[in-house]
Amino acid sequence: MSRGPSNSRKVHDFLQFLGAHTQGGRIYLTGGASAVIVGWRDLTVDVDLKLDPEPAGAFACIAQAKEVLDMNVELAAPDDFIPALPGWRERSKFIVRHGTTDFFHYDFYAQALAKIARGYGPDRSDVEAMHRLGLVELETLLAMFEAIEPELERYPAIDPPRFRGKVEAAVAWLTDDNGGNDDNLAHSP
Repeated sequence: MSRGPSNSRKVHDFLQFLGAHTQGGRIYLTGGASAVIVGWRDLTVDVDLKLDPEPAGAFACIAQAKEVLDMNVELAAPDDFIPALPGWRERSKFIVRHGTTDFFHYDFYAQALAKIARGYGPDRSDVEAMHRLGLVELETLLAMFEAIEPELERYPAIDPPRFRGKVEAAVAWLTDDNGGNDDNLAHSP
């Protein structure tokens, strides 16, 4: 069942709802949920989450919240698609605590690398926004890629040399003074 898109207010209502009906744990937001809360997008189709550690009652609460708030919620995070970056928990930005549950933005370096790996049109805009807002620094982005590069063989959907090319191309166009007008994120070798 398709539900309506979510804006920042709806995502914050969702966090409050979860905090009121769960116990402990941490919930990490990623993708469009981070984008609307930080403010580089107005709407998101899905609210993507990672539960780590899983708050008690989270799954029943999420199912109820989807209906009550008319929103799409998925359990998805960058480490479902690329290797987990070392130190991702420590780099995840705190958003708010509701009740005994803490909410964070999943590490923006991991979000950026997962978007670069995927390479869809909106992904490029998201990576540009993360860089423009100072959420990712290019030198660190490249270092984070290099830290996970040896583990890429465990992800058969990823072609490691092509992924490296995409990361290097992204760093190049983000470094470019004109903001990078080519399509290297989606079309690099």
